[in-house]
Amino acid sequence: MADDTQHDTLTIRDWGQASYEGVWHAMQAFTDQRDASTGDELWLVEHCPVFTQGQAGKTEHILDLGDIPLVQSDRGGQVTYHGPGQLIIYVLLDVRRRKLSVRHLVTSMENAIIALLADYNINGYAKADAPGVYVADNKIASLGLRIRRGCSFHGLALNVNMDLAPFLRINPCGYAGMAMTQTSALGGPEHLEEAQSRLIPLLAEQLGYHSLHYTTEKLKL
Repeated sequence: MADDTQHDTLTIRDWGQASYEGVWHAMQAFTDQRDASTGDELWLVEHCPVFTQGQAGKTEHILDLGDIPLVQSDRGGQVTYHGPGQLIIYVLLDVRRRKLSVRHLVTSMENAIIALLADYNINGYAKADAPGVYVADNKIASLGLRIRRGCSFHGLALNVNMDLAPFLRINPCGYAGMAMTQTSALGGPEHLEEAQSRLIPLLAEQLGYHSLHYTTEKLKL
């Protein structure tokens, strides 16, 4: 069995740009195969253009897919868009082992993003009835989670420097007319690398990890 020191280490695995379905199925496999000795991980990825629909997603929130594919996902929430220039961080944690509630996990992700924005004098905030982070009523980050076998997967999507037009083809996260924004338009990070390097330590701190291990090693699942 792994010791407490290993469980206090968070592995940061960078997938680069990858398809949504490929990484999603890898998350499922990782979660199904992990045991009490498996360490926790954050997965960084930039997705090819895709709409994803949550488990309880309603079709009326999909207005015009156009040439962008739609994937029916197993996360919570409604429809959203992922594409190049958006920072995705998937949180693969043994929440039962760390005694983390879903509310605590959501709040930790929101607080880390809010802290990142504050470093650039951007006033971000969360809403109790609509998970995510907002700036002046515009949404800048979306959240979606799944808990299985006491472990979490899926995570957060922060708009950094992307084409926001596809969000007009949906009601983002189920809210008609929800305006989206991004860090590069507000004086915040202009590149994914900058956003990643600043957000990861903030998120690890919120979640209570004290050691980070970065890797680009591909998993064998």
